[in-house]
Amino acid sequence: MITIKNVSHTIGGNRILDNVSLDIPQGGITALIGPNGAGKSTLLSFMARLQPLTQGSICYGGRNISDTPTAELAKVLSILTQENSIMSRISVRDLLMFGRYPHHQGRPSENDRRIVAAALEEFQLQSFAGRYLTELSGGQRQRAMIAMVFCQQTDYVLLDEPLNNLDMYYARSLMQQLSRLTKEYRRTTVVVLHDINQAAAYADHIVAMKNGKVALTGTPEAVFTAENIKHLFDMEVDVLDYQGKKLIVHHI
Repeated sequence: MITIKNVSHTIGGNRILDNVSLDIPQGGITALIGPNGAGKSTLLSFMARLQPLTQGSICYGGRNISDTPTAELAKVLSILTQENSIMSRISVRDLLMFGRYPHHQGRPSENDRRIVAAALEEFQLQSFAGRYLTELSGGQRQRAMIAMVFCQQTDYVLLDEPLNNLDMYYARSLMQQLSRLTKEYRRTTVVVLHDINQAAAYADHIVAMKNGKVALTGTPEAVFTAENIKHLFDMEVDVLDYQGKKLIVHHI
């Protein structure tokens, strides 16, 4: 379980996170949803320890991230942010091997190479393996970055808007992969999503945020109602039941 207690954050007098307390269940996919500026990505950055907490605490399986050495944390927690600094002339295969660094420390084993080869196949990147990231399209690069995260084989995976730059085919394919890999390897995946229908279709648990606070939590069936969507996004929608999932109609 991921336990978040009394986390607040202020920038220039603006309250970005307002005393957030939250338990994210162990296992499965938890989707963070909400309007722009709700605090989703900021909360995820604190969960990944990309910036130090000034108030509150975050624990993974009872382990406080503030007290956990970076080398140990990298073996249990992996993250993909919206802003990726790895844009140098590195090949896709080398990028994925970089994801294994917490384990091989610069000396890749045959097992590391097997894991990278399996990820290239899993994410349909074999034909790009020898190409540099700078030679890829935005969608291809995004898939490579996600594959790198999964090469780390951590118990906890944090993904901030992983569907960016992906077309409909690859967005659906990625969410199917996330669902399958999360269950197969018993991981806990936390993902920030703007597409609430993707969240409704693939998430096991929903955390809805608004104005820096947790507005709603629960299963997709409980959270995705017309009344709740109106409260979160200030817009009228229809919520349909389709093949056992909620479908939010908001385009017309």
